[in-house]
Parts: sequence; structure tokens; C-alpha cells
Amino acid sequence: MSSRLRVRAVSYLNTSPLIWGLEHGPQRGLFDLRGSLPSACADALRQGEADIGLVPVIELARQPDLLALGGCSIACDGPVRSILLVSAKPLEQVRTIAADTGSRTSVAMTQVLFEQRYGAMPVMRPQKPDLAAMLDDADAALIIGDPALRIDPAMSECAGRAVDVHDMGRMWVETTGLPMVFAVWAVKQAVADRVGQEPFVASKNYGLARLDEIVEAESKRLDLPPKLVDVYLREHIRYDLGELEAQGLRRFLEAAAKLGLCPAHNPLRFVDLPALAG
Repeated sequence: MSSRLRVRAVSYLNTSPLIWGLEHGPQRGLFDLRGSLPSACADALRQGEADIGLVPVIELARQPDLLALGGCSIACDGPVRSILLVSAKPLEQVRTIAADTGSRTSVAMTQVLFEQRYGAMPVMRPQKPDLAAMLDDADAALIIGDPALRIDPAMSECAGRAVDVHDMGRMWVETTGLPMVFAVWAVKQAVADRVGQEPFVASKNYGLARLDEIVEAESKRLDLPPKLVDVYLREHIRYDLGELEAQGLRRFLEAAAKLGLCPAHNPLRFVDLPALAG
């Protein structure tokens, strides 16, 4: 049996810079690395099938024994491009949302924003990311991750319906004035005693220094235009975890807890980032 720690990483495009060093660089081979959906990463940690996971941040409240590794995140400070709400009604009239539930944080963030902006909590209907089918079943469709990158944000019609496309990252920043953090590396205390942030920060730095290489490889893998991939990774996604990101993370978890979307969370606990542990 391998003695390497088991790492589960999200298989979306936006994680590529974080894991590039783990897959291709000096950090390759340090861990038993596998990819999956964000929700599956969280489940693997809960069930003891992984030691370290890149998890939706709402899991920090749902699994209170988790600690966040400092220095890395998947975040935005404006339009995120990969979390899109396609609505066939004005947002204040939306009562049902068909939601791709691959990312639990994005679903909860959407609920928080609707409550704060419109005083409403639309019913979320889990569904596969098929836009036309989703709009057959609900007033709006929440598309997350790589499938959202295949949607034109400027579209005004879908399957004969007039629609508007809303970037939920933009909406969060406009509403709160803070970045939105979607995912962090998380561990349990026993593992935190064995590993710190250094290999993950090093992998991130390795990837960010090789974005041209990543864009070429990932655009081919996903059959997406290289320009779209380039702009997405360079301009829409943020990879650090600093004080502003921590403030946005706290704001989100507090708001989600008030709506009963997650348990009330104790002060966030970080590994190797004591200045943010409060």
C-alpha cells in the first residue's frame, strides 16, 4: 500500500494552474492525485477516502473538523465566467432554478444572493447541465464549471425563449464588495500535522508561470477556443488566499448559515496561515 497522502482535486479547467506542478512539475509524485467533481472531493474527505481535497468552501462549515490550507484558492473578484444563471424571467420573478449541483458552494451562493437582493429563496431543482431541458423545468438555469464556458454570456435566446445571462461572480462582488472564494485545499487535523501549504503553493506558482502551456493543453483537451481559456485563467479566476479573500469567505459562510444552508461556523482554521485564523 502506498504511503503517499491521497489528494482529490477538482477536474474543472479553473483548477489547472493549482495542480499543474502536482501533475507535471517538481511536485509530481508527492501525492496520490486524482480528479473529480467538487462535491465528490468533499465526500471523499468525509468518508475517509482522501487525505487532502480541493473542496467547496461550504464544506468548511458542513465538516467542522476540516482546516483550510493557506495560500491557495479558487476565487474571483469580479465576473467569474464559469457560474452563469440563465433566466427566462426577470430575476425578481424567479421562483425555481434548475441547478447543476456539481458545486455546492455555487448553489448556496446563488441562494444567498437571491435572498439578499430580492428577499426570495427560489426552489433549487438538481439537474444535469442541459440548458434547454433545465429551462423546460424551471424559471432559470444555473450552469457551473466547464459547461458554463460553452455558453455565450451575450446570448439572448435559448430554444425559442428570450433569456438573460447573469454572471454570479459579478453579482456577488457587486452585492458584497468582497471577493468570492469557491474552493480551498482542506485537510483534517491529523493530516495537517503531516503536510503544510508549501507543496500546494509551489504547484500553483509553477502553474501560473506556465499559463501559455496550460492554455494550449487545456483548450485542446476541452475543445475550447484558446483565447477563451486564456482570458478565463488570467482574468476571471484568482488563485491566492489572502485577507480580502478570507473576509469574503467569512461573509459567505455567515450568510449561508443564517439561511440554514450550512451549520453556523466557528472561526475559520487555517494551516500555515495563522494571521487569518480569526
